[in-house]
Amino acid sequence: MTLTPARTDPTLYTKTRTFTVALAGNPNCGKSTIFNVLTGARQHVGNWPGKTVEKHEGFFRLAGHEVTLVDLPGTYSLSAFSAEEIVARDFILSGEADVVVCVADSANLARNLYLFIQIMEMGVPLILGLSMADVAESRHIRIDHARLSHRLGGVPVIPLVGHKAVGLDALKAAMLQAIEQPPGPPPAQVRLAPVVEEAIEELLPLIKRETALTYRYPARWLAIKLLEEDDPLLAEAAAYPELLAAVRAAQQRIQSTTGEEPHALIADSRYSFIAELLRGVVSRPPGAHITRSDRLDRIVTHHIWGVPVFLAVMWLIFQITANVSVPYINWVDGVVSGPITHWARALLGALGLGGGWIESLLVEGVITGVGGVLVFVPVLAFLYLAIAALEDSGYMARAAFVMDRFMQKLGLHGKSFLPMLVGFGCNVPAIYATRTLENPIDRQITGFLTTFMSCGARLPIYVIFGSAFFGASSGNLVFAMYATGIIVAVLTSLLLTRVVFKNRPIPLFVMELPPYRLPNLRNMALPMWERICAFLRQAGTVILAASIFIWLLLAVPAPGAPGNFNAVTLENSLFGALSKLMAPIFAPAGFDNWGASGALVTGFVAKEAVISTLSQLYLDETPRPAAEAAAPLSLADDVRFIAASFAEATVLTLQEAVNILPRTVNLLPGVDIPPVQFVPAAAEGEDTSALQAALRHAFTPLAAVAFNIFVLLYIPCMATTAAMRQEFGTRWTLYQMGYSLGVAWLVATLVYQGGLLLGLG
Repeated sequence: MTLTPARTDPTLYTKTRTFTVALAGNPNCGKSTIFNVLTGARQHVGNWPGKTVEKHEGFFRLAGHEVTLVDLPGTYSLSAFSAEEIVARDFILSGEADVVVCVADSANLARNLYLFIQIMEMGVPLILGLSMADVAESRHIRIDHARLSHRLGGVPVIPLVGHKAVGLDALKAAMLQAIEQPPGPPPAQVRLAPVVEEAIEELLPLIKRETALTYRYPARWLAIKLLEEDDPLLAEAAAYPELLAAVRAAQQRIQSTTGEEPHALIADSRYSFIAELLRGVVSRPPGAHITRSDRLDRIVTHHIWGVPVFLAVMWLIFQITANVSVPYINWVDGVVSGPITHWARALLGALGLGGGWIESLLVEGVITGVGGVLVFVPVLAFLYLAIAALEDSGYMARAAFVMDRFMQKLGLHGKSFLPMLVGFGCNVPAIYATRTLENPIDRQITGFLTTFMSCGARLPIYVIFGSAFFGASSGNLVFAMYATGIIVAVLTSLLLTRVVFKNRPIPLFVMELPPYRLPNLRNMALPMWERICAFLRQAGTVILAASIFIWLLLAVPAPGAPGNFNAVTLENSLFGALSKLMAPIFAPAGFDNWGASGALVTGFVAKEAVISTLSQLYLDETPRPAAEAAAPLSLADDVRFIAASFAEATVLTLQEAVNILPRTVNLLPGVDIPPVQFVPAAAEGEDTSALQAALRHAFTPLAAVAFNIFVLLYIPCMATTAAMRQEFGTRWTLYQMGYSLGVAWLVATLVYQGGLLLGLG
């Protein structure tokens, strides 16, 4: 293992003022709570180099030192079975951390210490933080921290209650001692079974003579991992035939002597060491202690009652993302399209740049693009708060447990259900909701599937077409679209899990069920803020660029087309030329008019734009008028509008939140509770009868169904695409775009041609 200069030269300890501390621990052990309390708002979320695993880093001051705190992915062991385990193991081995704080759940100490033992085998400076000490105390579990520290060879053992900041001063003091003083004696060494120890002694000389190996790995640790059949390390050992032959011989000897696989024997030895370590250290009350969490789990995780509880919670999340956030979305949209646009036009007019292409670019390109980014902030904020509440309360693990049986049939983890459900509200937060999944392949597959969940922006399209062609039966079209999306998602899941990733191990449900607790607002708000900032930095740039590109298509006349910038119609613009070029592709699906193709192009910006584009094409073909001079503005009026509309949005948000319960209860047959109304109901939307009449002339009923199917299945909006690129990379995003376009065209064509064969045209 390589060591940093600060750990090899004692004279540097008083000079170096920047240190790194790693936080390790099992999932749901309280590690992230401690991370949030220590770092506050000074944290950053990214991805580990070459991995889709999130990297959490934070910073805090400690006695004049700047400390970088790295929150390693939660993992139960340091084997090379998952990306999380590899990331955690490689970081600890790299020597970047001056000290590793292993966080273990005080109430489940025996299970949590298995990871601690594996880190201890690496010989790195260690601190053991016993989290949730209050939970252990409520269960009458007593831990002799001093005796445990003594048995571990002097490793500091600190009891912690993260959400109350209890024990953090002692933890900081232990960190300070570890980073300011030269390394002390190594912690206690786990003595394995005698036959394993003999094999290790045989391998050590062979390992130590290979400096390329000892430079990267502790010799004893490497010997143990080779005996455990660690695939990546065995691949490295293949370059040393004598060492690899000795490993194989030792493995065969252990198995023939004991009748057990070496990795099983080593694991048994570790658990035996833990049992002896805790003898006389941990005392529990006699008999089984039934906790409140146990009593709740009898219902929440029940094979029958757990499902309706889960569906009720998911309905709540859906309502929060789809409805509660809407008033703030409308407020952001109103501020961007109102005062901000007014100010931009006034500023350009004052500079003598108003009325031309510069104003159009800034207002219709840049500001519209910025608005397209900002409108997603409220829905993401509510989503992240809701997910954080589920995780902090302990219910997220139960939700995954309840749904795991069903999702396993699709080759997915139980947690995959949450992003897919959120996708019915909006695909953008659904993509980010995949972060609740630990396995990167599960995240990729789930993100791939969420785009087939029919988001709320597609619903007005179905309603307009349904009313135009099917009248009172329009609900059948809406239901058919939602059902089609689910069916395509299921079939795609089977394709990905059974064909594309057929050698991928089925994700088994292994998870510690943490105790229930009240969510901590601080723990919820900090990750929410960081993730929203990441969205604005990364996805926002893509959305802005796409918005400007669409503006260019709409603003510039096609080559050879009549007119100038201020008199460009949709038909003679670059947008119209591209739409006409695409139209023949959709002839097999029954809608080969360029207007339908154009609506699909603007639908990439936002699915809501499909209806507005069709309205412009079929109801308003007049050239674009020259921009009018900006009217005199009152800054005070705009500021009052912003404040008043924000207050109204807040009231409406509270109204939506209060009305979640009536909506949920009204799902029961025969129940009708009127919603609470704090403010007058909004006015009805604009009359769409003229557009419906125009659609009946442009589409046949069968072509209308095929068009709606294409809208359902083709590439998601640019915000969702940007989110996918941020989460899964460019290549996977392009795969999804190509696949969804192909599936949309194929299904729409099959529906149209099949309908013709059945005489439904």
